[in-house]
Amino acid sequence: MSKLNLYGITPRAKYKSYKGVFNGTVDNKLLYKRVDTKRHRTEYIRDFSTTDVNEKWTTDVSEFHIAAGKLYLSPILDMHNREIVSYNISRSPGFVQTTDMLNKAFSKYKNLNHLIFHSDQGWQYQMFQYHNALKERGITQSMSRKGNCLDNSPMENFFGKMKNEMFYGHEFEFKTLEQLQKAMEDYIEYYNNERIQVRLKGLTPCQARNQSLYSF
Repeated sequence: MSKLNLYGITPRAKYKSYKGVFNGTVDNKLLYKRVDTKRHRTEYIRDFSTTDVNEKWTTDVSEFHIAAGKLYLSPILDMHNREIVSYNISRSPGFVQTTDMLNKAFSKYKNLNHLIFHSDQGWQYQMFQYHNALKERGITQSMSRKGNCLDNSPMENFFGKMKNEMFYGHEFEFKTLEQLQKAMEDYIEYYNNERIQVRLKGLTPCQARNQSLYSF
């Protein structure tokens, strides 16, 4: 790389929403314990597997920083087909952003009984209003263990794809936050409806959802 003058892209520091525990954390429902009696060892296995859409969702917040300022993306990702179910782009990561994201998702899918909704231990996911919004719809809340980003790797993988494909190396092309927001919105539209995935057998996330919904 040095001889060819090639340089790797270095991501900016990740936005961290963790502000401490406010008696609002819950267990990781996507984690199960496996005891190896022969080796006398206990392992914790993450289970992101699904059989249909709207079984397991995940969310997080990611920061996009350019010279003009910062934007924060708060999406919901369906672990079954990796679709972005809903999202909010805001100039500040407040609870209004989280509420708007939830309302958009709930307006699309009325029956979400038995859904597991995963997140990290960010302050917004510890709030009573957030707990209550999920509980009212029969949704089971799940949280990553403290300081363990691998517990939410499906969401982290999406952020990595998005930033590598439309943001890193292009930061100085966006002169305004409005330009950046338009590019983010266009990417999510492209990702859901045009970007095929090997794990979906060559389908886009929306094609995979439609196939799942009309397979019965």
